Amino acid sequence: MDPQRTAHLGFARLDVDRAARTGTPEVVYSAGKTPEQTVACLAGLLEGGAPLAWATRVDEATADAVLARWPEALVDPEARCAFVGELPDPDGDALVLTAGTSDGPVAAEVAATLRACGVRARRVDDVGVAGVHRVLAVAPDVAAADVVVVVAGMDGALPSVVAGLTDRLVVAVPTSVGYGAAFEGLAALLTMLTACAPGVLVVNIDNGFGAGVAAARIARSAQR
Repeated sequence: MDPQRTAHLGFARLDVDRAARTGTPEVVYSAGKTPEQTVACLAGLLEGGAPLAWATRVDEATADAVLARWPEALVDPEARCAFVGELPDPDGDALVLTAGTSDGPVAAEVAATLRACGVRARRVDDVGVAGVHRVLAVAPDVAAADVVVVVAGMDGALPSVVAGLTDRLVVAVPTSVGYGAAFEGLAALLTMLTACAPGVLVVNIDNGFGAGVAAARIARSAQR
């Protein structure tokens, strides 16, 4: 198989062999696309041989269009993801922690991405540092996971605390949750980048998909 194949749709060029090269297929970023364009991209990936095609940042109109084309599709409204095809069997375990319930949508995108990448994901919500005993209570779960993803807004301090409790790599996701001086996630991002505990990998603000892919690759490597 040519690892450089593309499917030309006129408005897009799909990288149909990305999974063969990188272990992660091309995923449709629906924001900025019409529902019809997202459906066309998903269809092109499936026709290119993908066992699973998925889209992120799916709004309600796009979800309706996906389900109209594929009634068996799985749509996760909290994660804003849509999946068409067969989800892989899980291999490896990831723990997804949120500092607060307002971080839930980004954590849902992390968990959905992990599932689509073939990694089991367990979520534990609302364990932020305002009540640090809450995260200490889940220390055994942190130790049992292959990788930990920490999703936090406000001051973004939770990943550093978690990294001080484990030898597992911590993937930190800053969210745009917080009052004015949080600057839509910039404060959390800078806190995570300057974490005093080593072993913290930081992705961009609200980037649950990128965090999920990174965590999945770590978990699969741990299994190997």
